[in-house]
Amino acid sequence: MSGMPLVLPSSLMVSVSGFRGRVGDPLTPELMAGLAAGFGSFLRAEHSGHTVFLGRDSRTSGTMFEAAAAAGLASVGMDVVRLGIVPTPTLLMAARDAGAAGALGVTASHNPAEWNALKFAGGDGMFLDGPRMHRFQSSLRDGDPVRAAWDELGGIRDDDEAIDRHVAQILELPFLELEALRERAFHVALDCVQGAGGLAVPRLLEALGCTVSAMGMEADGHFPRDPEPTAANLSGLGALVRESGAELGFAVDPDVDRLSLVDETGRPLGEDLTLALCAATVLKRRSGPVVTNLSTSRVVEDVARDAGVEFTLAPVGEINVSRAMQEVGAVIGGEGNGGVILPTLHGTRDALVGMALILQHLIDREASLGEAAAEWPEYRIVKEKAAFPRDRLDEGYAALRRALPATRVDTTDGLRLDWPEEGRWLHVRPSGTEPVVRFIAEARDEQGARELIAAAREALDG
Repeated sequence: MSGMPLVLPSSLMVSVSGFRGRVGDPLTPELMAGLAAGFGSFLRAEHSGHTVFLGRDSRTSGTMFEAAAAAGLASVGMDVVRLGIVPTPTLLMAARDAGAAGALGVTASHNPAEWNALKFAGGDGMFLDGPRMHRFQSSLRDGDPVRAAWDELGGIRDDDEAIDRHVAQILELPFLELEALRERAFHVALDCVQGAGGLAVPRLLEALGCTVSAMGMEADGHFPRDPEPTAANLSGLGALVRESGAELGFAVDPDVDRLSLVDETGRPLGEDLTLALCAATVLKRRSGPVVTNLSTSRVVEDVARDAGVEFTLAPVGEINVSRAMQEVGAVIGGEGNGGVILPTLHGTRDALVGMALILQHLIDREASLGEAAAEWPEYRIVKEKAAFPRDRLDEGYAALRRALPATRVDTTDGLRLDWPEEGRWLHVRPSGTEPVVRFIAEARDEQGARELIAAAREALDG
C-alpha cells in the first residue's frame, strides 16, 4: 500500500457485518470502488488468490454499485466473476466451490431500499471474522491500494448458473426425502419482497414438487413492505395464504438469508421458530451440537435438549455463530432472525435450505405447520431499540445487573440476563447495523417480555 488512505465517512456503519449506509450519503460509487479495490489488494497481500465473486440483491442502486465494485477489483488486478442478482448464500457457495480468493456482496440485507452495503467474505465462503475484518480495515488506513499495470488489470466475466448449482446441492442433502416431498406436493404461499428471492426460491420449490402462490416476485428493489421479515410485516402473506388456500407461507428478506413462517391459518409465526423446526429435522437424522446466538428464542434450546445434544450460545453476528459451530462441530445452527446455517451444505445463513428443512419437518411430523409449532413450548419475544451513548454502555450494564439480578449472566456480547427457571431472559447490546442499543426480551407471554424491557429502560434512564 502507498499514497493516501481511503477516508471512511463518519456516517458509514462499519461492523463485522460489512460497510453500510444510505445511497448518496455516505455511499457513492467512488467510495464503493475504493472499498472494493482495498479488499482486492488485501486479498492479494494475504496471497489468497486473484479471483473474487461479486453478487448483489435487487436494490435500485445495485447495478451502479456492482459496476463500481467490479472496476475497483479489476483496478488492482483481481479477476471478477459477476453473478448478478442472487441470494447472498448463493454468492458465498459459488465462491467457495470455485476456490476463489473471496466474495463481495452488494446488499444491505433487511435494511430499507434507500440503504446498501458491501459485505466481505473469504475463499471459504464465509464472511470475514473479527480478526480478519480488523486486518482489512487496518489495510484501508495504511494507504491507497497498489493499482495494477495496464497489462495486468483484472478481467470481468459473468456466471449465470450459480442459482441452479445452489438448488442442485440442496436437493442432494441427506436430510431430505425427495420422493416423499414431491409426492406430498405442498401448496406454499411465498413473499420475496421484490428481492433476489424471486429469481431463486421458485426454482427450489418447484423442484420439491410444490405449488406456489406468490407475491413480491419482481426483483426490482421497490420493496412493497418493510423488507425485514418479522411477524409484524407479514400481514400480506397471511392474507395470501388464506385467499389461495396454501398450507403455509414463506417470507424472505431481499438477499434471501432469512426465512420467516406463516401457518395454514395465515398467522405469522415470525422468525424465531424457523431455526427450531429446522434443527428438529436435522437432529432426527444426525446427532450433534446446536449453536445459536444470544438473542435467539429458548425454543431452540428446548429442541436441542429434547434431542439430548449440546447447546451453545454465541455472540450476535452470523460469522460469530459460524465460527462457534466450527469449534464445537455443530450439525446445525443459526440465528433467531430466521437465519439457518447447515454446515453439511455450507457455513452461512440460507433461507433456501431452511425452506426445504421446514417442508421435510412437516412430513416427519405428519402435521400442519401450526400443529408442528404447537408441539414446542410457546414464548414471546419483544424487540425494541433506543438511542443510548455508547461511551456509557459499561455504566448502563452495571445498572442493569443491579436492578435485575439474574440466575445466569453473559457478557460476551453486551449483557444477557437469564432466568431459565422462569422461562425468561433479557439481552441488551449495541446494534452492529444502526446507531442504537437493542433490547431483546423473551418470556412465556408478551406482557412478561415487555415488563422486562420496561425495567431495563428504567434502569438505563436512571
